[in-house]
Amino acid sequence: MFDKNIYVSRRNTLLGLMKQTAPEGQRGLAIFLGNNDAPQNYRGNDYKFRQESSFLYYWGVDEPGFAAVLDLDSGEECLYGNDVDIDDIIWMGPQPSVASKAARIGSARSASFAAFATDIIKAKEKGRRIHFLPTSRYYNTMVISGLVGSTPENVRKASSQDISGSEYASLELTKAVISMRLIKEKCEIEEIDKACEIGYLMHTAARKACKPGVREQDIVGIMEGVTISKGWGVSFATILSQNGETLHNHMHHQIITPGRLLVIDAGAESNTHYASDFTRTLPCGGKFTSRQCEIYDIVASCNELAYNLAKPGTSYRDVHISVAAHMLESLKGLGLVKGSVNDMVNEGIAGLFMPHGLGHNMGIDVHDMEDLGENLVGYDDDQTRSRQLGLGSLRMARMLRPGHVITDEPGIYFIPALIEKWKKEGTGKGFVNFSRLEEYYDFGGIRLEDDLLITEDGCRRLGSRRLPILSSDVEAAMAGE
Repeated sequence: MFDKNIYVSRRNTLLGLMKQTAPEGQRGLAIFLGNNDAPQNYRGNDYKFRQESSFLYYWGVDEPGFAAVLDLDSGEECLYGNDVDIDDIIWMGPQPSVASKAARIGSARSASFAAFATDIIKAKEKGRRIHFLPTSRYYNTMVISGLVGSTPENVRKASSQDISGSEYASLELTKAVISMRLIKEKCEIEEIDKACEIGYLMHTAARKACKPGVREQDIVGIMEGVTISKGWGVSFATILSQNGETLHNHMHHQIITPGRLLVIDAGAESNTHYASDFTRTLPCGGKFTSRQCEIYDIVASCNELAYNLAKPGTSYRDVHISVAAHMLESLKGLGLVKGSVNDMVNEGIAGLFMPHGLGHNMGIDVHDMEDLGENLVGYDDDQTRSRQLGLGSLRMARMLRPGHVITDEPGIYFIPALIEKWKKEGTGKGFVNFSRLEEYYDFGGIRLEDDLLITEDGCRRLGSRRLPILSSDVEAAMAGE
């Protein structure tokens, strides 16, 4: 938890933003519902608790069973939750009161959780607008659905410009929250740096454990143990596989085999829930083959190019396109594609090799705020999402500003099923050398990812130290040099 003044300032800023959207007396309430415990298989044996991120951002309470209201007309606010009783104390010990928790975040008023529903219903009866954010958790979806009298489908998405009313999540509140959470404060950047240090340690442990004969699952266990010993845990389910052509492969049953490539996409959360997200690709025998090194070095150069281009006043969409052009130029040099690079970029040929976007926003969520709407978070109002494979999956396209935290994660993958589909349908439009690509059907894939903070004059890589990324440095690190 940060100092209470940070939470007070955030709520005051949000109040100011929301006051711009409607005349005084017609603004209503902004409601925030925290997460609750969720049973894995029976009540009491719950999944590890993780607080709802926007609730955490504005209210700071990292416990289940809380809600909050911000009155957008009067500026009054209230934290709702239940004080423990003797049964709770027997199992949990004495706990601070809800009132004391409200005081810790600078909120003067507190009430029981039951009063949350009562206050919302009273406000609705008076015709006041109820603003809420799109939900992701099933429990929160059902609670808000019941309170506002809407369908679960509607409360899980923000209204569009031409839809208004309390039956939909509030577009005004959603945009206001996004505008604030996109630009990271100093205290947040410090926490992300901490998460990146844990990420460095977990990936270093994985590299040391990557030896022929070792099970992938053993490496995953070592990595995740680091995150629990140093922070909250992983920031997302660990991706670790020798089948790197499957972008999000969570199967960890294989044995490390010399000659193959191991893609490790994994991150950590600090104890305050800020995320890191790194990817490295390792040669399973300690050294890259010449063919692996050719592709690896292209990906590494794409990663470096994105780092050099990412700066205020440049859109990350343009950075993605520049990286795609560089990648295609390099693949052209290997005889895998042919023709004009500009024409290939315009036709979306890069998507055959990198069917994902260059990066995404990162913060309290590893894919920051995507529960609020991926396009709302990742695209400026004057940007339209592409339908091309690859570019269409770009999660962060916005014009970059100081304080943005984004990932830089180019990759090259040889996906036999996708290549065959393009070949059959003629999607390559004469640019793709399909016969040459058949030689790469057993290659797998390579992805290399760093986390970037956009600064006043460029960007910096987050974390105090960088994982080895040049092919020669990776080989040296695996040899223990």
